[in-house]
Amino acid sequence: MAVSKRNIDQVITVLRKEVKALPEPSVTLVGKRWHSPFLVLISCLLSLRTKDQTTLPASERLFHLADTPQRMLNLTSEQIERVIYPVGFYKTKARTILGICRGLMDRFDGHVPEDLDVLLTFKGIGRKTANLVLTEGFGKPAVCVDTHVHRISNRFGYVQTSTPEATEWTLREILPKPYWIEYNALLVTWGQNVCKPVSPFCSKCAIRKFCGRVGVGKSR
Repeated sequence: MAVSKRNIDQVITVLRKEVKALPEPSVTLVGKRWHSPFLVLISCLLSLRTKDQTTLPASERLFHLADTPQRMLNLTSEQIERVIYPVGFYKTKARTILGICRGLMDRFDGHVPEDLDVLLTFKGIGRKTANLVLTEGFGKPAVCVDTHVHRISNRFGYVQTSTPEATEWTLREILPKPYWIEYNALLVTWGQNVCKPVSPFCSKCAIRKFCGRVGVGKSR
């Protein structure tokens, strides 16, 4: 069996229930705690190639120093580097953050735009980040595809794609729009805790009966 248009409603219902007992993704927590599209954007940048247990504390340290683009520009790249370390590529990310903040001040009076195509014009903001800012920062429907969403959507058998971008476009076609906002957080949580990249916990997976287990060799 595989996840399909016919049973995606059941799968989402089960996942909603199961993830309540699991830690939420760091960017989702930032969105709920601070209700700031800008801080969601910054935490998303910090989260790239970095584990959540590192991302959230680094975000909190940085937000303590600066929580708006204007205040962020009062910091030097070295100051940002020190507080966000040890996130991955922290030196590059510090420069990226300052560049985006300058763009926000120059072009949008310090406000984060609510438009995917406009967000993509900023150096350092890719499709994953832009879509996540829309969903977690603005509560707008968008399809955010990271490594977990790409992997699990294919493992389910719900999509058959080779790249995250192809997964995004396919999900835009087949995933009911009411699920767009929550789909990323559900699958990221599931991927971090149950549907691991290597040796997933299939024996305790609440949606195993729906899953095609595509590409799964060893499992627990």
